[in-house]
Amino acid sequence: MNKRPHIIAFGNEKGGSGKSTTAMHVFVALARRGLRVGALDLDLRQKSFFRYIDNREDWCKRKDVELILPERLYIEASNDPDREKSWAIEGERFNEAISKLSETCDVILIDCPGAHSNLSRLGHSRADTLVTPMNDSFIDFDLLARIDPKTYSIAGPSVYAEMVWDTRKLRAQVGLGPTDWVVVRNRMPIEDAANKRRVGEMLQQLSSKIGFRIANGLSERPIFREMFLSGLTLMDLRDTGEQMDMSKIAARQEVRELMNILNILPDVKPEAEPAPVAPPTPVAVGGPRIAPPPAPIPEPATIAASRTAESEKAIIPRVIVPSPAAQAAEDMKSQDTPPPTPVAGPSAKKKRRFSIFERFGRSA
Repeated sequence: MNKRPHIIAFGNEKGGSGKSTTAMHVFVALARRGLRVGALDLDLRQKSFFRYIDNREDWCKRKDVELILPERLYIEASNDPDREKSWAIEGERFNEAISKLSETCDVILIDCPGAHSNLSRLGHSRADTLVTPMNDSFIDFDLLARIDPKTYSIAGPSVYAEMVWDTRKLRAQVGLGPTDWVVVRNRMPIEDAANKRRVGEMLQQLSSKIGFRIANGLSERPIFREMFLSGLTLMDLRDTGEQMDMSKIAARQEVRELMNILNILPDVKPEAEPAPVAPPTPVAVGGPRIAPPPAPIPEPATIAASRTAESEKAIIPRVIVPSPAAQAAEDMKSQDTPPPTPVAGPSAKKKRRFSIFERFGRSA
């Protein structure tokens, strides 16, 4: 049976958050697991992701070395002066690229532009997994929500959060599954600072309101900036004969931990699932103009539970064998402790779904 690829979009409307660096490391990590990876760069002006890959190709030619490269396709912007026609043309080109890559790829990576645009909305609406890298500061936190400076309470969602909510509605309209949204904290300070803890607490509060998971990403290390010109990643250093010091080993471990949290080992989706459809004319985001979702969107807990169940089937758990002394202590404890009382399952009563505005205490 033909299957469609797992689509991962890297989106953030603020530049300098490490989207392209994160996308490149995710690509190499997936390719080294034997998956065929396709790539699209929707930032038609800067093309940082594709420039990273260009640097990788040039380095291979200079060193006469073969490294893994993705299959990539280019999309050109429309020059039609009519905005609606221009959007339609770009939508057709985007769909053609996705269809072409789907013929040979297990995973497609989409690097979205760092601005609100038609192509950005298209990339977000097709994402099975949405990765939003952000610098670990309140400047970047403002991308997700507005904060009261006096009380440090969350006042409401940002325009980017509303746009993601819109694209989730579009997926529901065409019968696609929910997007697994993962916010990645990049450039985290290594030391335990008060600002770092406060940003983490605010993210935990916000994640339950608008539905995303949190992952620790790439710390502030010079190695991530230095590797761009060579097109290398931390997963390549050992194969290229680079000297590995403790800083590089620690940075590579950060990438591995990020991949474990993303949990992208796609059982590639069956073709029987409805094919994605390009959204109609983009809807302006902001305030009361957004209606509640036309179809229920699973809560974050439901998404996490379903993905956990799938990962348990695909990944063999690591078994830790306790020492004889620890086993004896555990046996003594089990003899003295009565069995736990079974907990009743969740009520069969159906929960009412809330819009993104009701979650912040105000109606649409």
